[in-house]
Amino acid sequence: MRQTRVAVVGSANMDLVATAGALPRPGETVLGSDFVMVPGGKGANQAVAAVRAGASCAFLGAIGSDAFGVTLRARITAAGVDTGHLRVVYGASGVALVMVSADGENAILVTPGANAAFTGLTEGELAAVRDADVLVAQLEIPVATVTEAALAARAAGTRVILNAAPARHVPAELLDAVDLLVVNENEARTLTGVGRDDPGALLALVPRAVLTLGGEGAWYVERDAAPAHVPAVRVEVVDSTAAGDAFTAALAVAWGEGRDLRAAVHWAAAAGAACVRRLGASVALPSRAEIDQLYAPPA
Repeated sequence: MRQTRVAVVGSANMDLVATAGALPRPGETVLGSDFVMVPGGKGANQAVAAVRAGASCAFLGAIGSDAFGVTLRARITAAGVDTGHLRVVYGASGVALVMVSADGENAILVTPGANAAFTGLTEGELAAVRDADVLVAQLEIPVATVTEAALAARAAGTRVILNAAPARHVPAELLDAVDLLVVNENEARTLTGVGRDDPGALLALVPRAVLTLGGEGAWYVERDAAPAHVPAVRVEVVDSTAAGDAFTAALAVAWGEGRDLRAAVHWAAAAGAACVRRLGASVALPSRAEIDQLYAPPA
């Protein structure tokens, strides 16, 4: 099997993760238990997850000139990701403040920092997109940059997966270049107005889509085919922060390897389940062996 070549265009953040028995309500202070500081950001997470799932991966993004930026580059590179196109922007790196409750739920506040300055792709960056089998993008960087990358991928025959997170408006020009859309319930509602009630509504925007529902699994829909429900893999949940990133990256790797997309979604579900068993974002992303251990092919 040929190794999938993935290009990820997206964000890199330093995640400051604190755990507590319950998430604080507005105006409330709660006493936490544990704290970790780990590299994150949806783009960086998905790049690392793609490598751990068996792909080669080039990461296109931006870090700050601060100490967080130095650590981010070192850790992402050490994970086996090609960071030759990772820019350094003067100022602060992106930071995510993550609160995790005892039942694995989380609340996240992200300040974009250098990610907001990641605009105007260079010819070298565009070449990395064109050379990939699959482009994976999210919405924690300027939408214009995602659109530029997606259009370059479409023109070169590179498949485009858009994880439309966080929930925000997505221009038609970008959606027209997307081969596969990955969204959760809130993101689907932002795009279609109906959320989980009608996964097929996403097909008015893109030819294929996956609607993830956490512990309730996911729906895979494509035009001219019946919707397929993919059940969640049952594991003990410690932290769900990076589950969506593990899912999206594994889906890209499996699709790039030539798997049937329904089977690829099942493999991605196993990746998401393997991820939630550990605290933290990038440190919890599963290896290929861990994904295979939980994978149950579609009946």
